[in-house]
Amino acid sequence: MKSTGVVRRIDELGRIVIPKEIRKTLRIKEGENLEVYIEDETIILKKYSIMGNLNDFAQELTDSIHNLIKHNIVIMDTDNIIAVSGNLKKKYNGKMISSKMEDCIKRRENMLEKYTKKIKIIEDEELEGSYTYAPILSEGDAVGLVIMFSEKEQLEEKEEQLIKIVANFLGKHLEQ
Repeated sequence: MKSTGVVRRIDELGRIVIPKEIRKTLRIKEGENLEVYIEDETIILKKYSIMGNLNDFAQELTDSIHNLIKHNIVIMDTDNIIAVSGNLKKKYNGKMISSKMEDCIKRRENMLEKYTKKIKIIEDEELEGSYTYAPILSEGDAVGLVIMFSEKEQLEEKEEQLIKIVANFLGKHLEQ
């Protein structure tokens, strides 16, 4: 465990303030939920993701779609990639998403880019190809994004519709 050197006092209601620098580094925004864990005498705070329980399910879903259509499929929550199928799998699985993808989730954007264009799925790398994505909505909240990406082939409306169906399916699954 890494020490930050920050010491905070607990107020009369049992609250502490997480320093702005730490919130910014960990992308913790106002109103987000944190999970509280206890390990021995240590309190651990972790960003809560409603999609966190879907990792295995989401991976099976992306693998099934990829086996049929042979394009990269990526499922992400508001912070991290939780499932990937295709040639991006080893490089992208579990990585933090780019600020561009965060914005797409917040704006609840649907997109079909038929022609070759650049996209940043993770912060460190820009890909060039055709892509489509749709937000995952659960109980009115944007909780993630599904992306299909192809470096070689032009994606069409049928792929866009498939991604919208997958995003809608995941959103409904989370509501159960």
